Amino acid sequence: MPAYALDGKVVCFFQSAAKFKARYATLGFNPARLDDGAMWPTAFALTEVTPGGEARIAALVKQAVS
Repeated sequence: MPAYALDGKVVCFFQSAAKFKARYATLGFNPARLDDGAMWPTAFALTEVTPGGEARIAALVKQAVS
């Protein structure tokens, strides 16, 4: 599965629904730099990629590498 790293550390990764026999594909972040408060998402389910979804993914990746 594809993953993207910064300075040798994985920032985000994609998991195929078919490969993992899951209901949805997953876009995950590690380490989680998206934290806000005591509880936050580290992975997002993807049912389809729309222009709005692409913009949200770009914003999450930008936040994760900052």
